[in-house]
This record gives sequence, structure tokens and C-alpha cells, in this order.
Amino acid sequence: MDTQNPTLPAPEEQVGGAPQVPAEDMRRADVIPPIAGAPACGPADGCSAAAEDAEAAPADQRVDFADEEAALAARDAGLELGEETPEEAEDEAPAAGASDLYAGKSGPELVELFARQLEELPVQSLRREAEALKIAFYKQRRAAVEAERRAFVEQGGAEAEFVASADGDEARLKELFQEYRRRRDEYIAALEAEKQANLAVKLGIIEELKALSGSDEKLDHTFNRFRELQSRWKETGPVPQADLKDLWENYNLQVENFYDFIKINKELRDLDLRRNLERKTALCEEAEALVLNPSVIEAFRRLQKLHKTWKTIGFAPRKDNNRIYERFRAACDRFFEAKRAFYAGVKEEMDRNLKAKTELCEAAEALMESEDWKAATDELIALQARWKETGAVSRRHSDRIWKRFRAACDRFFARKSEHFAAVDGEYEENLRRKLALLDEMEAADAVAGGFELIRDFQRRWSEIGFVPIRRKEAVQKRYKAAADALFEALRGSERDRSMSRFREKAASMRAAGGGRLRSERERLCARVRQLEQDIAVLENNIGFFARSKNADALVADVRAKIERARADMAAAIEKVKLLDRENQDNNNENK
Repeated sequence: MDTQNPTLPAPEEQVGGAPQVPAEDMRRADVIPPIAGAPACGPADGCSAAAEDAEAAPADQRVDFADEEAALAARDAGLELGEETPEEAEDEAPAAGASDLYAGKSGPELVELFARQLEELPVQSLRREAEALKIAFYKQRRAAVEAERRAFVEQGGAEAEFVASADGDEARLKELFQEYRRRRDEYIAALEAEKQANLAVKLGIIEELKALSGSDEKLDHTFNRFRELQSRWKETGPVPQADLKDLWENYNLQVENFYDFIKINKELRDLDLRRNLERKTALCEEAEALVLNPSVIEAFRRLQKLHKTWKTIGFAPRKDNNRIYERFRAACDRFFEAKRAFYAGVKEEMDRNLKAKTELCEAAEALMESEDWKAATDELIALQARWKETGAVSRRHSDRIWKRFRAACDRFFARKSEHFAAVDGEYEENLRRKLALLDEMEAADAVAGGFELIRDFQRRWSEIGFVPIRRKEAVQKRYKAAADALFEALRGSERDRSMSRFREKAASMRAAGGGRLRSERERLCARVRQLEQDIAVLENNIGFFARSKNADALVADVRAKIERARADMAAAIEKVKLLDRENQDNNNENK
């Protein structure tokens, strides 16, 4: 039973607020260097395009440096969320693995995922998910804008005149963030209203305690009423922080007055004081163990909660009260001493990292005028990987050292891009030929030409060489669509002929009697069930193929089988319906 609530002076470093991290903090402040082959740009421009020349490094050797630039882009787009509330900090699940959750997802997928989260998750648990998701989105958005800029320049446009096209997904994401902020504001307002209501309830309990101290009822009835008021007090939720101290002091005063009034003050208070001592001893043990926590941030947040769970506990017995307070205070002091030592070590590490990154700058500058394109490219990629692995430097040096390293990398890759520009001429000619062939395919009559026409188109396509990488995906997608349309037209014609033959067959079966119609219907229904099972197995296999080295080819093959099975199933269902109509007509004739 709580009887008193002493005000515990905060240790030297106040635990009631967010940790004050020095400039040389744990944040990786370095702006991220470019992927090999990217054009020159500043640290906030989000450059992350891959090299498009024949000797660019494999994708699994490139280093992604776009996280902080994406965060800056999200801030510039107006997606800042403001300060985190204490309730969000307590209710929010850790964001561990969030980057894995959003990695590889497209802009529309990220927007759809955030929309689902907004509808399915409590608003107070969304903050860290929203932060991680917007960074993933703007990494893709900035990469897309950079690719669009390069295409504009390569087609003869002046870079200063480039204006990025509007992105509907970005507009939708902003709308969702606006809705999230609206709901979050409503949640905070409702929480504040709830705290005000709780304050009113607790003030009413205090008034009832005052009345008990002058009650002329029987002692056992009065004591039971006192216990009931204590239970209601504990069950009532939090109140505004500004009112907490006065409220607790008033409450404890009324509790003290009640103990005096019922003249069993000493026994009850001793019991409560012993319980308070036990609870405070447990808090001391937890605080003393925090110096062993490897995460200083997590330990600091835990200490904040312990200091809060402490302020709500009343006095311990007089002979123990000062001792238990000094023990808790000493545990806090030891933690802050360890914290200061930790950040001193961080500063030393950042100084070492600055020296290492300066050496990386010098190595990159020694390569930026090289004409050994392959060797220099490999070495610069290795330097970029080492840069990524090197820890953070202090904020006052991070921008300068980053710009120096990036300038050296951009200088080399700009020269390399100019050197291989001649290769692009051949790719452009191949692009022109493939576009002409696509026009021919889209205008062709597959029914008249048959499979031989389609095979000729496929042969001619494979004989044409590579196209510019920026157009490769779009051209390939258009080719696939054109080929699929030819095959579909051919298959549609065959399906019509097949259904025409089956109608004649059904008519002959109807003439022979209803038994043959039922037998054929049962055979087709069994075929439909078998196809459904086959489709389910194929769809389940896609998940296993994703871990294979040849995942794309395997998945494409399985998806083609699924489409064929679905087409066969649709045809079988259509035949069943035709048989049902024939059987109905047969029954009507026999009536």
C-alpha cells in the first residue's frame, strides 16, 4: 500500500528527458558515397544509379549509400513527424528488421504497405515503421529521378532545364502521411483528455479520503472504504505531468491523515513502508545491472522508466529510507559515469575513423585520372566498400570529408563514361531495329501467319544485339507483351474451333441419351479439380524457387505453367456449362 511519495532529486544527468548525445554521437553522420559509375552530385542529391558501360562492376559488389540522402529527401518533401511522444516510445515495437521488410519493394508496394499499416496497426506503434518506410520510398524515388535526369541529358537536353515528372505514388504517400499525422494528433488529444479525466477522478478520490478522516461510521466499514479508494486510485490511469507532484503530495497527506484518524497508523504504515522498501530495493538492483547493458541508449531509456516507477513509491522505513535512496542515487551516478566514459571512447573512435577516411580520399584521388578502366573501377569499388565499413566521424567533419571522397570517385567515372560513349552508338542502332520489329509484331495477324510467323519474329529478335541499358527493361516488356498477344490470338482461335467441335460432340451425346452427357460432365469436373490441385502446387513451389540461383527463370517457367493450367481449367468449366445446358434441354424434351 502506497503511503508517501518523496520527491527524488534527479542525478547529475537528469533521466526525465531524452539522452543528450554529443556532437560525436553514435549516428552514422557520413553522407553516402556513390555507387560505381554514378554521375557527380552533392550529398543531398541521392545519386545511386549503376554504371551502364560494359565493364561496370557486378551488382553484388556495389555499395548502397542512399539511406541518409533518402531521409533528407523525405524531410524536404514535408514528411517530418516531429518529436516522439512518451506513449509512442513505450507502445512502439522495435523496428529491427524493418529495412529487410521494405528492401526490394517498389514505390507502389511501399505505398500500399503503409496504407495497410495505417488501417491495421495502432497509430502509436507506427512511428518507426513510417520512418523506415519513407526512407525506403525516397531511395527508390531519388534513383528514378536520377535515371530520368540522365536520360534527359543523353537525349540532348540541358541538365539545368531538367524537371522531374510527377510521381503519383509520392503524392499518395504524402496523403497517407497527412492522414497518419491527423490520426496521431487525434490520439494525442484523446490521451490528454483521458489524463484530464483521470485527474478529475483522482481529485474526487482525495476529497473522499478527506471525508473519511471525519467519518463517524464503524471502523471496519471505514477501513474497507479506505481500501476501496486506494484500489480506485491505483486503477486510475496517468494524469498530466504538471499535476503529478501536487496530486501525489495531496494524496499521501490524506492517507497520513486517515492513518492518524483510525489510530492504527503505526501498524499499517509499517506494513506499507516495508513493501515500499522491497519495491525500492528491486529498483536499485535493476539500476545497478544497467552498467552491464551493451546498448547505452537502451540502458538510458530503461533508467528513465526506473526513475519514473521510483517517484510513484512512497517512503521506506525511517531507518532505511536514506540508505535505500543513496543506493539508488549511487546506481544512477555509476551509470552516468559509464555513459560519459562510453562517449569519450566514441570520440576517440571517430577520430580514428576520420584518419582512415582521409587515407581513403587520398587513394581515390590517386586513381581519378587513371585510364586503366577495369583495374581502377575495381579499386574504387573496393575503396567505396571500405568507406561504408568505416565508422562515423564527427558531424563537423563528415560533410567535408564526404565531398572530397565523392569528388574523386565522380571524376573517374565521368571520364570513364565519356570513354565508353562510342559503345552507346551501336546499342542505339540495335534499339532502333528492335523498335521497328516490335511495330511489325504488333501489327501482325497471328491467325493468318500461325506459329511459323511467331517463330520468325523470335528468331529475328534474338539476332539483334544489346540495347542501351536504360531502355532494356521497357523494350523487353513490350516484346513480351507483343509475343503474348500473338500467342493469345492464336490460342483464342484454336479455343473457338475446339468449342465448336465440342458443341457438335455434345449434341451427338444428347441424341444418344443423358447417360453419356453425365459421364462426360463427371470427367470434365474431375479434370477441373485436378487442375486446381496442380495450380495450388505450382503456386506453392514459387516460394521455394525464390532461393535458387536461377530463381527468375524458374519462376517465369512456373508462372507460364500456371497460366496454361488456368486456361485449360476455364475451357473445361465452359464445356461443363455447355453440357448442363444440353442436359437441361434433354430433360425438357422428355417431359
